[in-house]
Amino acid sequence: MRARAPFAAASSTQGRRKNRARVLEWGIGLAKNTLQSSATRTGAWVFAYGSLMWNPEFEYLEVRPALLRGYHRAFCIFSHVYRGSAEKPGLVLGLDRGGACRGRAFRISPAREAEVLVDLDAREQVTGVYLRRRLAIDFDGDLAGTSVRAEAYVADPAHLQYAGKVAPRKAAQIIAASSGSAGPNREYFESTVAHLETLGIRDRGLQRIQKFL
Repeated sequence: MRARAPFAAASSTQGRRKNRARVLEWGIGLAKNTLQSSATRTGAWVFAYGSLMWNPEFEYLEVRPALLRGYHRAFCIFSHVYRGSAEKPGLVLGLDRGGACRGRAFRISPAREAEVLVDLDAREQVTGVYLRRRLAIDFDGDLAGTSVRAEAYVADPAHLQYAGKVAPRKAAQIIAASSGSAGPNREYFESTVAHLETLGIRDRGLQRIQKFL
């Protein structure tokens, strides 16, 4: 059944103004409900916090800014191949416990969900340092106040590549001195910061490291 606008008898200018105000309020509420319904309908959500935000490499139905609570973006993973070596490990991003992280959420169609998650596991879990978890996220922007559960890859604190909390000065020293098969660690760091800023995300933790580079 289609919702009806809340019109009232308007025999005066004041009455017509009240009608317009009621209709506007009704329209805003209807639009918000429609968006919330769209956000929570079928299909998996994937939360991205690093390169997945600007290079997802999978088909998706929509993408929205989102906030993940309980984890924060950090250079907390040792890289032994792509941005470092076994002798001189580099540092790459991970989701570490505590705080919150602003990122992007991608919605995948139900028909592609299994395929996309298999591909993402292959991309993110090469050494097992990232664990896939289904976590609650909150949308920003026009869907503020709406929450869904999304797949996210978090750092495994029990893994040998987990670097833990690295002081900004020490992190900068590691990043400046390391290089791997994908190039210098510093290049990876600077590219990450630049992409985040393009998306309107200023990460204080990364800014602290940047001061020492």
